[in-house]
Amino acid sequence: MLTFNIVTIFPKIFDSYFTNSIIQRAQTDGLVKINIHNLRDCATDKRQTVDDRPYGGGPGMILMAEPILKAVQKITKTSSPKKRKIIVLSAKGKLFTQQLAQKWSKDLNNIIFVSGRYEGIDERVKKILHAEEISIGPYVLNDGDVAIMTIISALTRLVPGVIKDISLEEESYSMSDKWLEYPQYTRPEIIAWKKKNYKVPKVLLSGNHEKINEWRI
Repeated sequence: MLTFNIVTIFPKIFDSYFTNSIIQRAQTDGLVKINIHNLRDCATDKRQTVDDRPYGGGPGMILMAEPILKAVQKITKTSSPKKRKIIVLSAKGKLFTQQLAQKWSKDLNNIIFVSGRYEGIDERVKKILHAEEISIGPYVLNDGDVAIMTIISALTRLVPGVIKDISLEEESYSMSDKWLEYPQYTRPEIIAWKKKNYKVPKVLLSGNHEKINEWRI
């Protein structure tokens, strides 16, 4: 079983996405497990404060180190360091790719995500936890929560039994990251729209699988 642990200050954000479709079925079937941890539960004061102003000045607020460290400590107490990875989502992190998804799905059984928010997290967290900074693209999001959903989606579908093997064989990305996606069509054969007809390519109706494969390449 591949287990995901998520440390966030907005745990309810994940409710809808993780309780529907493929990811929900994967959890029901015992193929993946998703645990969501509210960072505020590890705050050290009655107000459950988890952020503060940055040293040196600057806009916004920074997530404090101590609540994050305590949250991760609680999680790691019940799991082995082997096959475990701690990930901090960051726009300046290493780019998440299909090759990385393939590697993690085979090598790991416990992934801990620390979701950033506001202007980021205290830099010392990454050093203390030996966490890996990961980005899903060259842009800035409001938080790490959406990025975590993206990564879990990519990893879950690679867990044996979650989706059909034939679907994995025709991945949009090969291991070399070459784009292999081809146009797809379904019924009806002809779509009439605003006085124009849009037809399915003849080769896809031919029944000649050799020619179809050549067309797709």
